[in-house]
Amino acid sequence: MGDQQEARPSSRLAVLVAVAAAMVGIIYGYDSSNIAGALDFIAKDFQITQDAEKGLLTSYVIFGMIGGALVGGALADRFGRQRMMVTIAATFAVFSLLSGLAWDVPSLAVARVLLGVTVGLSIVVVPLFVAESAPTRIRGALLVLYQVATVAGIILGYLVAWALAPAGSWRIMLGAAALPGAIITLLLLRAPDTPRWYMLKGRPEQAARVLARIDPGADVQAELAGIDRELRERAARGRGRGGGAGRSVLRQMVTAPYRRATVFVILLGFAVQITGINAIVYYSPQIFKAMGFAAEDHLAIYGLPALVQLAGLIAVFGSMVLVDRMGRRPVLLTGIGVMVAANALLIAIFALGGAGQGSGIGQAQGGASLHLSGGLVTLGFLGLVLFTVGFTFGFGALVWVYAGETFPSQLRGAGSSVMLTSDLVANLAIGLAFLPMLRFLGGAGTFAVLGGFAVLAFLLVLRFAPETKGRPLDDIRLFWENGGAWPRADASASSDAAGSR
Repeated sequence: MGDQQEARPSSRLAVLVAVAAAMVGIIYGYDSSNIAGALDFIAKDFQITQDAEKGLLTSYVIFGMIGGALVGGALADRFGRQRMMVTIAATFAVFSLLSGLAWDVPSLAVARVLLGVTVGLSIVVVPLFVAESAPTRIRGALLVLYQVATVAGIILGYLVAWALAPAGSWRIMLGAAALPGAIITLLLLRAPDTPRWYMLKGRPEQAARVLARIDPGADVQAELAGIDRELRERAARGRGRGGGAGRSVLRQMVTAPYRRATVFVILLGFAVQITGINAIVYYSPQIFKAMGFAAEDHLAIYGLPALVQLAGLIAVFGSMVLVDRMGRRPVLLTGIGVMVAANALLIAIFALGGAGQGSGIGQAQGGASLHLSGGLVTLGFLGLVLFTVGFTFGFGALVWVYAGETFPSQLRGAGSSVMLTSDLVANLAIGLAFLPMLRFLGGAGTFAVLGGFAVLAFLLVLRFAPETKGRPLDDIRLFWENGGAWPRADASASSDAAGSR
């Protein structure tokens, strides 16, 4: 039976969900890296000279992302996953275009904040849409596919910057995301909502039709009965604690048994960004200029960051292949371990290169650079590759899996919002603080701080992360309801998941 299940082909709807998530991921990734290519040209046109102002310009999107992530779960629960996906795609197109048409810093700031709201919504809603629409046997892979697409979008952003840099066409760099946004809007109009959302809204007939389309070989009635039972249990628990629906969700998240899950996702979301990956995404051109490359060397300034992300993309494919075989925990711990090693390498390189206190990349903004020898430059490049590979293999891929899997249906939207809001708060801190940190701590000190956060993240995952490989989505609640361990009677369900808690 299990072999037959593995052999079942994916349905058309499952393919549509995967394509939709991938295209949204490409736009998200592109909008993460295009500012790196456009930053110097925008600064020149709008007379921006200070590092802090450049950091703020980079971070406008993050301000909006925090707002979008805070409300994304509630909007997805109220209006549906599919409607929100359509809204996200359409507003990606509109606000990307407005960014490219900005006439001064305030107009660009408004457009970028609004674009950030859309991005914030997307990083909550897309994992929900995929997790609730994907067959169990490939759910992890489809969630990781979103990260594959995101990294591909980051690479695309650098390549477009490389192509347009000679002309300084930052408006096209920022506005180009409007086209795929329009395409994905049309594609998503054909998609239904998820079976769990239909059940949440008391529409079992539609839920049954969609579930049969997602996984034609599934026992539709048994799966719907499981979803209905889980929703009824949660509703009864909420009524027992009193209060309206909103208060019920909040109470369930901050009281036993889901308080542990809430604390875990907040810390995990924060760890994803505080370890520093978006410092690499946002400021790679500045990092390579600081290593000694000329600003006019567009192949190096924009091509090398693209190569770094290409290595990361290959690592995500590896994660996508292994996440439903090895399990979530081994993949995530391996990725974080590689990040720790990369930080150690970068600390050594910057120390040997003389990037100590009061020197380094931060000062390169004023014209100085590290002037690393050829061997150290090569090792620095490899260090950035290793850092990115570790992140995309572990955190980058698995954050979407845990965002989509951790909570039961009625808490999933709010739980994803909490996790990804925590992620974005750390993202904002990195976006604003990275260049000043490099100025005052130097390269070795800065990567020592990031390495320390990576070690703490490894310990967090080792101690608290559940192994959810092969488990039906609505059974994952049992881990939290049993105090952070799988019930003994249920242990055989994941006996092949090495290292599971």
